[in-house]
Amino acid sequence: MKRYETIPLVVTLLLVAASCRKEETIVPSTPTHVADSTASGDIKGFFLLNEGNMGSNKATLDYFDYESKIYKKNIYAERNPYVVKELGDVGNDIGIYGSKLYAVINCSNFVEVMDAETAKHITQISIPNCRYITFHGDYAYVSSYAGPVLIDPNARLGYVAKIDTATMTVVDTCIVGYQPEEMAISEGKLYVANSGGYRVPDYDSTVSVISLNTFKVIKTIGVAINLHRMEVDGYGQIWVSSRGDYYDVPSKTCVIDSRTDEVTDRLDLPNSGMALCGDSLYVYGAEWNYGTKKNTISYAIVDVRSHKVLTDDFITDDTKSKIEIPYGIAVNPATREIFVTDARDYVTPGKLYCLNPDGTRKWSVTTGDIPAHIVFTTRKLN
Repeated sequence: MKRYETIPLVVTLLLVAASCRKEETIVPSTPTHVADSTASGDIKGFFLLNEGNMGSNKATLDYFDYESKIYKKNIYAERNPYVVKELGDVGNDIGIYGSKLYAVINCSNFVEVMDAETAKHITQISIPNCRYITFHGDYAYVSSYAGPVLIDPNARLGYVAKIDTATMTVVDTCIVGYQPEEMAISEGKLYVANSGGYRVPDYDSTVSVISLNTFKVIKTIGVAINLHRMEVDGYGQIWVSSRGDYYDVPSKTCVIDSRTDEVTDRLDLPNSGMALCGDSLYVYGAEWNYGTKKNTISYAIVDVRSHKVLTDDFITDDTKSKIEIPYGIAVNPATREIFVTDARDYVTPGKLYCLNPDGTRKWSVTTGDIPAHIVFTTRKLN
């Protein structure tokens, strides 16, 4: 779904009319042995959610295990042979909370809940045009565009759904801005990045602040247009990406102090995705411009204490030339390995690159279509 950054949105939405694939023989997961990998700390491995092209019903789930050194493609279909249409249409986010694995399936309008050890289906929670998920206490919070997948200057406001993780039911909703995206939690508050992407060129430019106690919006912060991703650091700062307008307004990286709920900085740093590890924020940019019909690619590390860019190129070997479209990023908190996904042409299998902390390539594997979202697993689940 985040393809909006790199190709015309109208073209993307036309793909919704494509028919879903029919039931077929279950394709076994594909294992790849990764020789150059070592388990460290309590990280056991990670799941990678492949979005799949919109309208193709091809969201898939991969898993890498550090101990066996095996990367397996498309494990969901094999482990859940009786689930009709498999994982669904457009895997937009993934998270682990307690013993459960949650996958937000955008165009199929549900959150898939699985066992985090086996990836076996437990239940589905219906939420229209769902986008991202985060967790706190006894609840999961899911952002929703609320309306259909459609460019519309009159598109309705979105909302955040509050899910009881014991009963797996939606117990409340809170109206926020237009087309809400990723969320972050700090100081007892839930921060929601509003994009307004369906109302182009009248983008939203706000972050909605929700009290977790009352589940009501207590403040709306003006930040920058077309907001998307969020990360919260160890100092209570909320890092927010702005995608710009793909013409004259560039992408940038903004900072909110959760103690004051004020914007404290706006960095001229293109931001399509980011991952936090310690005091280092790893940021990649794949900034599409309709004028030039090109993407501008960048890879930076920011020190969250000083807001200074430590490097504007964290990939230090020829891997950079091999990546066509960076589409996802994660950093192993134990090893500080950097993982960057490549969507390539969006319709054929992508690639996952594992980089050493110094930015040199360690290994790479072929993934499903449009690899995007990574969540690490631990040896002892909460």
